[in-house]
Amino acid sequence: MSITTRIFGTDDVRRAADTLGLDEIMDQMIERLHHAFEHYDPTQIEVPARSGFHYESPKVGLIEWMPVMARGEHALMKLVCYHPANPVQSGLPTILSSFALIDTETGHMIAISDGTFLTALRTGAASAVATRTLASSGSGTVGMIGCGAQAITQLHAISRVYPIDLVLYWDSDPGTRHSFSARMSEWLPRGTRLVETPIDLIVPNVDVLCTATSIDVGEGPLFDHGITREGLHVNAVGSDFPGKVELPRELLEASIVIPDFSAQAIAEGECQQLDDDLVGPELYEILQGDGTEMLRNVRTVFDSTGWALEDLVALEALVEWSEELDLGRDMQLECIPQDPKNPYLLAEAADSTAVGTTNR
Repeated sequence: MSITTRIFGTDDVRRAADTLGLDEIMDQMIERLHHAFEHYDPTQIEVPARSGFHYESPKVGLIEWMPVMARGEHALMKLVCYHPANPVQSGLPTILSSFALIDTETGHMIAISDGTFLTALRTGAASAVATRTLASSGSGTVGMIGCGAQAITQLHAISRVYPIDLVLYWDSDPGTRHSFSARMSEWLPRGTRLVETPIDLIVPNVDVLCTATSIDVGEGPLFDHGITREGLHVNAVGSDFPGKVELPRELLEASIVIPDFSAQAIAEGECQQLDDDLVGPELYEILQGDGTEMLRNVRTVFDSTGWALEDLVALEALVEWSEELDLGRDMQLECIPQDPKNPYLLAEAADSTAVGTTNR
């Protein structure tokens, strides 16, 4: 019996990006996430809070698993690893990830995929959905604190749904800060200005603020609470670890805080700073309701910790692109015996003998 698993690697992701174009891929991801949030039904899609290993030696890091299941269809298991020293010490991204898609009827692994690119893509797209829903209309100044890999997809995604005239940015690492304009300018509308600006001058002068840093546990917040624009919208992306926060508690208390996934945000997002009664509705609840317009004129914070539903949407998109573009390769990854009750009777060999006949 031959049952194969579709494997998607770097070459497949690159071909999708080259063929469809990154603007088109981002646009599709934004609309797919928006649709998924608007139609999310917790009785049909089960998303437990992620769990894993957090450690400080030999280097600060975490390894987590993020499951999600669409009942009667398939489940996704995401493995995500966070190691903030990677870019400097190993030449690797801070976040590395992989996805596995499982058939819930049989347990067969349908597909395995890179998750590093898809994670960056869907995280930026989720902030775009939040910004389009919550930010004041007609605004054009965006602040970016943290100028690593995630900053690229954050600003690229937001620029697809929101008019950006000016980006004020800062990163604590001089090399990352100085290279940001060159890395970012290709993915912003022509004429958009990028200006390196100290944090204390970014926060009071922007309409939308994105924070995507690797600030150490216990070292936050990134800035003290002060004057902000009345309708400021914040996409807080970097708080993804117990004790790691980017925003001052006073700003959270003066805002409507909207998590992507409350159970997770309360444990390791900005919401860990708040009493439960100060945590607002989840983003999908806002999109399924009728009160979005009134939120545009008040301070809002999207507490984006990373929701496994977003990963399922991202992998489903890649699977669809693979059918259109002939991506991936099929591999018989699982050892399926000829007799399901005899694990030693593997795929038929040339001499028609079972594998592993040595007496013990």
